[in-house]
Amino acid sequence: MIKAVITSLTLSLLIIATPGGAHNDATNASARATTETMLTANSLSMLSFAEKKLAFEEHVQEVYDKADLKKAGLSYSVFERAYRGYHNFRQQKLAATDKTVMTVVDFTKPSNQKRMWIIDLGSRKVLYNTLVAHGRNTGNVQAEKFSNEPNSNMSSMGFYITDKTYFGKHGLSLRLSGMDEKYNSKAMERAIVLHGADYVSEYFVKQYGRLGRSLGCPSVPREISGDVIELIKNNTVLYIHSGDKQYTSDYLDTTRAVESYAMESGLLEMGV
Repeated sequence: MIKAVITSLTLSLLIIATPGGAHNDATNASARATTETMLTANSLSMLSFAEKKLAFEEHVQEVYDKADLKKAGLSYSVFERAYRGYHNFRQQKLAATDKTVMTVVDFTKPSNQKRMWIIDLGSRKVLYNTLVAHGRNTGNVQAEKFSNEPNSNMSSMGFYITDKTYFGKHGLSLRLSGMDEKYNSKAMERAIVLHGADYVSEYFVKQYGRLGRSLGCPSVPREISGDVIELIKNNTVLYIHSGDKQYTSDYLDTTRAVESYAMESGLLEMGV
């Protein structure tokens, strides 16, 4: 919607700004392109926040539908929260601008279900939908308790930015930087990383009715861990949803997310 609004505004302004109207064949193509770029940028400021917010909401629904996330088992409400955070991180230049992948984990689902999604927001595709383990003291089949404290052996909820890789006792692993002060800020101190594990598999589920549990790390099946880590490393957004109604985050700010989306849409309209 926002692209349609911007395009309409731009064309209207071009007709006014171009001598002789929109059909003046003598208009220099280069000058016209420059004028269009300037007017497109200006048209963003002509939209009210309510219009931008509506466009953002329609965009989120469009991405959700085109990626077929409902069929993949990811609820709209969890996706919307994660995507809002994604735009907040981009607005604050904390997430990579050359990658459009976002990872979502929904720990309200039991561990015997696939509850991690890696989504390419650019192509509107689910790249991975896989099993992921929670911490030993977080719960048995269901994740029930969360902590930010060292030696708790619990998972931590909230937003993370992926960091660098390293080789440890689990092989290739990915450091995670917890971005929510009250909920996961000690992730680096606790060595909470994404890694592969043999206890995260369909075979383990068939044997025990659940996955094995980590010391707090979001562990994934070993056979895909290398590819997953390479895909999401270096400053991409990871959101771990817990269902805790008390959870709050600076990165769920709607206003910043809407303005970030509006600006990026304007840049796309200009062909940047």
